[in-house]
Amino acid sequence: MATIKDIADIAGVSSATVSRVLNYDKSISVADETRERIFAAAEKLNYKPPKQRKSNTSKKIRIGVIHWYSQKEELEDIYYLSIRKGIEEECSFNNIEVVTVFKNENDYALSEYQNLSGIIPIGKFSLEEVKRFRDFTDNIVFVDYCPDEDMFDSVVVDFKRAVLKVLNFISKKGFKNIGFIGANEYVGERLEPLEDERQKTYVNFMKKKGLYNEENIYIGKFSCEDGYRLMKKAISKGNLPSAFFIASDTIAIGAMRALFEANIRIPQDICIIGVDDIPTAKFLSPPLSTIKIHTELMGSTAVGLLVERIEHNRKIPKKVIIPTKFIRRKSCN
Repeated sequence: MATIKDIADIAGVSSATVSRVLNYDKSISVADETRERIFAAAEKLNYKPPKQRKSNTSKKIRIGVIHWYSQKEELEDIYYLSIRKGIEEECSFNNIEVVTVFKNENDYALSEYQNLSGIIPIGKFSLEEVKRFRDFTDNIVFVDYCPDEDMFDSVVVDFKRAVLKVLNFISKKGFKNIGFIGANEYVGERLEPLEDERQKTYVNFMKKKGLYNEENIYIGKFSCEDGYRLMKKAISKGNLPSAFFIASDTIAIGAMRALFEANIRIPQDICIIGVDDIPTAKFLSPPLSTIKIHTELMGSTAVGLLVERIEHNRKIPKKVIIPTKFIRRKSCN
C-alpha cells in the first residue's frame, strides 16, 4: 500500500508538502509543476487517502465479540452490556460486521465462526481460554482484562487509582468505620477465583490507615439481589459502618433498598458510593455518588485497536488505560 513518503520520494519533495497538497491545503504555496508531480506520483502508485482506505477495507472486516457473561448475567449487570454497546456502535459507524459469541458448555467453539478478521473478548478469561483465542487468531483486543501486556492489546480501567481517590475522599470527610461490598468472579472450567482490584485496594488502604476490620467486608455477586441481601446482613450484625464503598452501582441499588427498609437514612446515617455510573444512578433517591467508568469508550477504543492490527498489521501490543471520574452526588455529602 502506497504511503505519502513513497509519493514524496518520487516527486522530490517533503512528506509534509505531499500531505498538504493532497489534502488541498489552500495556505501552502507550491509551484504548479510541483503540484502536478505530486498528483502524478499519487496516481502512479494508486495512492488511497486514509479515509478512503478505511471506507474500502472496513466493509470487509468481520469481528467476533466474545462474552464471558451469559446473556442473563449481562442483563443483571449492565457494565459489560454497555461495553458491548460501545463496540457495536463503533462497528456500525465503520461498516464492520459483528458476530456475537457466547460461551456454550464451557467452550466458545470459535471454529464454527468462519472468516473472522479478529476478536474482542469482553471480561475475564482463564489461561486456557486465552491460549485458545491466540491459537485462533493473532488479532485480539481484550477489554476489561489484560492477560499479558507484552503479548496482547487491551483496554482497561485503573481501578486502583479510582478506588484510592474515593477512599481518600471518604477518609478526609472524617469516616473511619468504612465497609466494603463486592463480588467474587471466577474463570475457566475449574472456576478459578480472580483477585478484584477494588477489594484489594480497599483492604490495603484500610490496613495502612490502621482501620481494617474483616467483619466490614461482604462479598457476593454483581447483582441487586446480593446487594440487598448483603446489606441486610450488615444491618442485622449491628455496629453498621458509617460509610460503604460498593464495587458496582448494581450492587449499591440493592444495598440502598435494604437501608431504606430499615429506616437508615442516606447520607445522614450512612454514606454510600458505588462504581460504574449506570444511567439510573442519578435518578435514585438520593442520587448515587459513584466512580464513572467510560464503558462505551472502552468498547469503541477496542474496535480502533483491532482495526489498526487488521489493516496495518501492527505487531507491537498496546495497553490503553481509560480514566475514571468521581461523580459526587447526594448519597455521600
